[in-house]
Amino acid sequence: MQGADGHWELSELRESIHHSPIPTIVTDCRLADNPIVEANDAFLDLTGYRRNDVMGKNCRFLAGKGTEPEAQDVLRTAVASGEPAIVELTNYRKDGSAFRNAVMLAPVRAEDGSVAMFIGSQMEVAAVSRPRQAKALERIRTLTPRLRQTLELVAMGYRNKQIGGFLGIEEKTVKMHRSRLIEALGVKTTADAIRIAVEAEIVPTGRD
Repeated sequence: MQGADGHWELSELRESIHHSPIPTIVTDCRLADNPIVEANDAFLDLTGYRRNDVMGKNCRFLAGKGTEPEAQDVLRTAVASGEPAIVELTNYRKDGSAFRNAVMLAPVRAEDGSVAMFIGSQMEVAAVSRPRQAKALERIRTLTPRLRQTLELVAMGYRNKQIGGFLGIEEKTVKMHRSRLIEALGVKTTADAIRIAVEAEIVPTGRD
């Protein structure tokens, strides 16, 4: 069972996505079929769905006849293995219109190290391409080695206390590093920073 601090950290994550301009959801893999438990307005704007339409559903409702099975397999494998992943695939809005979606998934771990939730962010792209990796790497190169270490562990789903244990530093120092890396990357939330880490492929992903 998680302590009060653990519950607070997960709640803070869910709240934080509402400050992100990137379409983002949080799913809870402790529940049957890994349903959406939080979605920001940017996600609703991108997909055309209302909040009541998406809450409690698995993200596969965005799939349709043109959705690539191999890309879906990458995402399923990432969820099953508790690893980050990023893929491009065809998704569909509520009105039936198709769009090219760069989907990122990253795990969020409970205090016992098991995966409790996933952050999922979406980005409409014009075509299949990988220029985002180079841009993400450029941003990560601005980080100090310690901030990069912190980002790598955050993107793998570890919590502040766990990261502190890995790096041999206090939890309050981890919190300071997380604030600094968000500022250094020029993003608003931890979820946005995680997307950059996964795009740059500085952590193992479900595509490997």
